[in-house]
Order: sequence, then C-alpha cells, then structure tokens
Amino acid sequence: MTKLMLIRHGETDWNREEVFRGQIDVELNSKGLRQAWLLAKYLRNEPLSAVYSSPLRRAQRTAEIVASYHSIKIEKSIQLTDMNYGVWQGLPKDKVIEQYSGLYKQWLKNPHLVQVPGGETLEDVKSRAYKLILQITGDFSDTVAVVSHRVVIKVLICTLLGLDISHFCNVKLGTCGITTFTYEDGLHILTKHNATSFLKHLGTTKENDF
Repeated sequence: MTKLMLIRHGETDWNREEVFRGQIDVELNSKGLRQAWLLAKYLRNEPLSAVYSSPLRRAQRTAEIVASYHSIKIEKSIQLTDMNYGVWQGLPKDKVIEQYSGLYKQWLKNPHLVQVPGGETLEDVKSRAYKLILQITGDFSDTVAVVSHRVVIKVLICTLLGLDISHFCNVKLGTCGITTFTYEDGLHILTKHNATSFLKHLGTTKENDF
C-alpha cells in the first residue's frame, strides 16, 4: 500500500494579495515559512520514504523544511510545477477581471475549457502531473509526500477520484493543506482532505484558496 500525501506550499505575498502566480518564482513570506515549519513538525513522525516537489521556490522551500525532519533529499520534478497562466501571470485578480472579464467568468464557471493566452489548460496540467503520480505509486509501497501548487493538486484530486476536471472548482485547498490518498489494489482512496489543524497556532482560521 502506498500512502500519498499531496501538500500545497505555504503562503506567499501573492497568495495574500490575490496575484496570479503561475510559473513566476515567488518566495514564501514570513507566514508561509511559519506554516511550513508547523507542517514539518506535524509530519515529523510520518515514515516518509521520499519527498517530491515542484522546482518553484515556494514549493521547494516548503518541501525542504518537511524533508529536514527526515534527513532525506527532496526530488524536484518539473511535472509538479504550477500551471502556466500565460498573460495573467503577475497580474492581481482585480486587473484580470478588468482586462479579461469574459475569460475570467469562464474560468470561474468552466475552468476546464479555458486556455489563457500564452498559458496551459487544466488538461495540460493533468497530463504531466498524473504521469508522475502513477510513477510514484508504482515505485513506492510506503509513504510519499508531494509538495506542489493549488491548481496542480486540485487537478490531481479530481483525477485520482475518477472525476472529470470540470469539478476543479468544487475542491477547496488552503496553503499547506494536506490531502491524503492510499493506493492499494489499483484504487486511489481519499482518506483525508485539506488538513490544516496544525496551523491553528498562527491564530488565523481563514484558509487562502487563491
């Protein structure tokens, strides 16, 4: 049996300010670093055999902190990098709404049908990320942590549950949220979703799903 822990990276200033990040390399902010250390402490007794990460710094730093409790080296994979938002990358949400109102409304209603100019589709993200998950569940029979991004993890959750990625907007995921699947007898079984109880010491309860 493989235990697969899908983990969103800690907070960045662009999460808080609702700026589209995509493949722009943004660092964790001070809160994001605190989140990552609380996450690592929470997972310190998990028998992790591997930690995979997107190569973008916000995910990589989160993964490094988690891995530090286990004395293992993270495995970086471009397949886990954030969705390329094309011309939206680096723009605040209000600017996107102002400049691309029709496309943004479509993104909220039918995200699986949207391709921002110069960017990827959710299907593109699914194609690359799911291949890695299949490789991981084929190579390991124990616990693996996968640190990635909001869009990537939501797409993977839908895919592992056998849902069409049109259900993307039905999934909520906070920064440093953990979603856990077990893989046994050819089935991915959801056992925990968006676990963030370990962040309560930060004194905030609102999860940032942007």
